[in-house]
Formats: sequence, structure tokens, C-alpha cells
Amino acid sequence: MAQKRDYYEVLGVSKNVTDEELKKAYRKLAKKYHPDANPDNKEEAEKKFKEVNEAYEILSDKQKRQMYDQFGFDGPQGFNGSQGGGYYSYGSGFSGFSDFGDFGDLGDIFSSFFGGSSTRSRSSNGVRRGADLKINIDITFEEAYLGVEKEISINRNEKCSTCNGSGAKKGTTAEKCSMCNGTGKIKQIATTPFGQMATQKICSQCNGTGKIIKEPCSDCKGKGIVKKSIKLKVKIPEGIDEGQTIVLKNEGEVGKNGGPNGDLYIVVHVKRHNIYSRKAEHVLCDIPITFTGAALGTELEIPMVDGTKEKYKIPEGTQTGTKFAIKNKGFKSVNGNWRGDFVFTVIVQTPKKLTREQRELLTELAKTMNEQPPIKKRGIFG
Repeated sequence: MAQKRDYYEVLGVSKNVTDEELKKAYRKLAKKYHPDANPDNKEEAEKKFKEVNEAYEILSDKQKRQMYDQFGFDGPQGFNGSQGGGYYSYGSGFSGFSDFGDFGDLGDIFSSFFGGSSTRSRSSNGVRRGADLKINIDITFEEAYLGVEKEISINRNEKCSTCNGSGAKKGTTAEKCSMCNGTGKIKQIATTPFGQMATQKICSQCNGTGKIIKEPCSDCKGKGIVKKSIKLKVKIPEGIDEGQTIVLKNEGEVGKNGGPNGDLYIVVHVKRHNIYSRKAEHVLCDIPITFTGAALGTELEIPMVDGTKEKYKIPEGTQTGTKFAIKNKGFKSVNGNWRGDFVFTVIVQTPKKLTREQRELLTELAKTMNEQPPIKKRGIFG
């Protein structure tokens, strides 16, 4: 299998390209490689045309572009979500080049470029991909560290099970529209000073569907789709960070006229922890130690995020604010098999209340050490 080319390279743009520059580059290449514009080399043109469309679909979508910039084509390997979904998983979504309506305002460009009318009308009877859905999910700091499986609920349009998506009452079928002959479009020829021009408009009888439903389904009222609340299980990989997104393929809205379903985007939000914090893949926290432990040295049991404890020897003379690291006890990288560190900062606790005996002992200690405040160039002792 040939290796894919970088999407930016395909479109001939830099990584800091603006939306307008991206669209301009796409229009130029889409015109250049459209198969109808390359009758002598249609197969190669079609291949390049698909490549251009795939690159534009990813880079023109802010979420997909961010994921592509961070993780490349496939994202982290080895994680499969519910029902065939995946973590940072996305595909080209390209299903052909016969319907330019899917390219937004580029339909006008193609139409005028290949000699058609500049007025574009869209039929609603074409095969179309379902819309993407997006939801937010909250998880704890520990769940982000360890990974977790969550059950989520979403509302989405699904194919009506009563009529199997036809929109017609059970036992009946939709009839082909006699006015447009099932195309959903009416072709008109107009004579102008520049010659004859062909235009198309949506069929008014079937409203562009190409079908007439005389007896609509009672459940979906002839639409062929119904709104349902469903539950899905999603695996949150260990190491996921605030704001990162999981994509479940084909779990979005149902496609139209046999088209593929959209995708479900799950944006993960990690709740703040009252002890731990995170910086990249490192876990950070403050660990209090006693005045005598800092002076004489001590061994601490450090609580880890996963509930275990690690013993760590603190050397004598440790000052407050000193940082120590326990290797490979941080977050796992979602894009690799390495871990960050557990970094803790020692906070020396000075006793606030002393007994008479403790005070006398500390006073004697101070005398033996000939203690005095440090002299600074500026400040109260300067």
C-alpha cells in the first residue's frame, strides 16, 4: 500500500495557512484534477482529485486539523471505541465526485467551469453522509490517569425501523415522481443573447426527493428517520488530557438515501484535583515534611495517583521548595508507550505551637549554631 502524502503537501500550502488561502488552493487543484477536465487521463486525475478532497476535508475542519497536526494520519494505535469507533480516528469521507453539492460553494465554480448554469440547485434525493455530533464528557483526574470506560447517552436521528427508512406506510412503497422521473430535478432550457443555457431547479412536486409517498409511515410521518435516545460505551484511554477529543466513527446522525453515518466527537474535560495537578505528562504535587525531617533527613511514603505509595528518602538539610522526581510515575503518553514523572515539591512545616520543653531545646540549639538572620543588600536587614 502506497504511503500517504502529507495533506499540506497535497494542497501545496504551509502549516500556518489561513482558511481563505486553504480554500483558494483547494479550488485551484479541484478544477485542475477533476476527471471531466482530464478526459485523456481520467484514472490518474480521479486519483489526484480524491487525494485533494481528502486533504481539504481534514484541514478545513478545525478539530480534524488539530488532531492531524498532533497525531498524523492515524492517531494513537491500539484503541478501538464502541461499535467500531476509535481514538482520534478519522477518514476521508469521500464517496465520489458526481454530486458537487457536497462541496458547498464550490458547486457554482464547477458548474460554471464545465459549461453549466451558474445557478446551482440541490436535489435532496442524493446519497449523503450523516451529520457529525459533538458532546462533552467529564472525568476525574484519576480516570484520566488510569483510563476508564464510560456509558454516554445521546439523542440522534436514526433510520425508522417501522418503514426501514422508506417513509412509506408498512406494506406500501414510495412511487417515482412522474414530473421529474425520479431525479428530483427539473431541467429547463432558456434562450439568451449568448445562446441556449441549461438550468436545473428542484422539482416542486416531490420537493427534490424524486419520490412521492401517498401513504406516509405513522411513526416517522414520511421522513424515514426518527429521533432516538441511545446509550453507548466509550473507552477513555489512560493519559488523556483536558480538551482532547475521542471520535467514534459512524455514531453520528444517520446518512441520507443509503449514505454513511456521521461521526460522534466526544470532548473530554478533566476535573481539577485538590492535591495533584498536571504539566504535559508529569504529575505535580506538594508534599509537607516536618522541620526536623528536613533538617535531619527522613524517608517519606509518597501517595501516587493510582492509590499506591512510593518510598522516597529526603536528604538532610532539605530546604522548602526543593523538587524531587519519581521516574515513570506520571501520565502515559496517548501517542506512545512512555510515561512522565511524578514531581513533588517539599514544603517544610515550621511548628506554630511549642511546649516549654521544645522551646528550651530549640533555644539551646540556636545558641550552638550561632544563628542570626542572613544579611541582604536590600531589605529590613540591609
